[in-house]
Amino acid sequence: MNVSKRSFEIRRATRASRVAVFVLLIVAALVASFPYWAGRDTLRDFTQIAAYLVFAMMWNLLAGYGGLVSIGQQVYFGIGGYAMLVLANYGGVSPFVAVPIAGAIAALIAVPVSLVAFRLEGGYFAIGTWVIAEVVRLTVANVSWLGGGSGTSLTALQDVPRSLRESLTLWLALAIVTASIGLLYGFLRSKRGLALTAMRDNAVAANSQGVDVKRARLGVYLVSAGGAALAGGLYFVGNLRISPDAAFSVNWTAFAIFIVMIGGLGTLEGPIIGTLIFFLLNKFLSDFGTWYLIGLGTLAIVVTMFFPQGLWGYVSRRFGLQLFPVGRRVVFLDTGPSVSPAPKESADSADPLHAAP
Repeated sequence: MNVSKRSFEIRRATRASRVAVFVLLIVAALVASFPYWAGRDTLRDFTQIAAYLVFAMMWNLLAGYGGLVSIGQQVYFGIGGYAMLVLANYGGVSPFVAVPIAGAIAALIAVPVSLVAFRLEGGYFAIGTWVIAEVVRLTVANVSWLGGGSGTSLTALQDVPRSLRESLTLWLALAIVTASIGLLYGFLRSKRGLALTAMRDNAVAANSQGVDVKRARLGVYLVSAGGAALAGGLYFVGNLRISPDAAFSVNWTAFAIFIVMIGGLGTLEGPIIGTLIFFLLNKFLSDFGTWYLIGLGTLAIVVTMFFPQGLWGYVSRRFGLQLFPVGRRVVFLDTGPSVSPAPKESADSADPLHAAP
C-alpha cells in the first residue's frame, strides 16, 4: 500500500493575483500612452477617477482597516488643494512637484489635529472630524489672499501649453495611483498591517498581544491624511480653480463612503470596483439632478442589504478570488510515494497447519 508523504508551505500569491498584476501593468502602460492618442476628455476623466480612487482608498485604510470612521477627511483633501496652490502661485514651485509636498504638509498638520480628534471615540469621533473640517473651511473662506469664499485660480500653469499640462497631469495621476496601491499593499502585507487588522477587529485583544494601539492609530491617521491631500492636490491641478466649498465639501467623504461600501470595506479591490461604478453613474446619470442622488442612495441601500461585504466581498467569498492577497494560506505538497509496512497475514494463511484443505 502506497501512502504519499505530504509537506506544506506558506503562500500569499494566487493565480488570480498574478493575472491581476499582469493586467494592471498593461492598463498602466495603456493609460501612460493616453496623451499620444486619446482625447482631452479621456485625460480629464482619468484624473478625476484617480482623485476619487486615492481618496476612497485612504478613507478605507482609516475606517476599513484602522476602525476609525471619519466623516471629516475632506479637511485634508482641501488642505492638499490649497497647499498646492500656495506653493505654486506664491512659492514658485511647480504644481506637479507641489502636490507631493502638499501631502507631506497635510500629514504634519494632522499631528496636532489628532491630539484633539483622538480624545473622541466612535460616533463622537466621526462628528468631531466633521466639525474640524467645517472650522477649517470657514477659516479659509475668510482669508482674502486665498480668494475668500469665492476661491481663486491656479495661475502657475497659465503659461504652460494646454497639451503639455494635461499630459503631465495624467502622468502625475497615474504615478499617484500606482504608488498608493503599491504602498498600501506592501504595508498591509507587513507585520504592521497585520497588527492594524487585529486592532480593527478587537483593539483590546490586540493591545493585550503587544500591539501599540495608539501608535498604530496615529500612523494610519497620518498616512490617510497625507493620501487624501495628494488626491486633493491632484484634483485641483486638473481643475485649475479652487474654492472652500468645493475643497472642504462633506460630499467628498460621502462619495468615499459610497465607493467603499459598494465595492467592499476593508479590501484593496473594493475601492477600485466602487470608484469605477461611481464614476460611470456620475458621468451618465448626473444630469438627472435629484433623481441621480436618489439613485445613488437606493443602490447603496440595496448593496448593504443583500451584499453586506460589498460587491467585491461577495465575489471574493463566492468564487475565492483575491487580486491583492494580504493574508497567508497553507498549501500542502505531495513529495512522492512511500511504501508502508506490508500488512500482516491472517493466522489461517500464515500457519500451514490451518491451511485450507
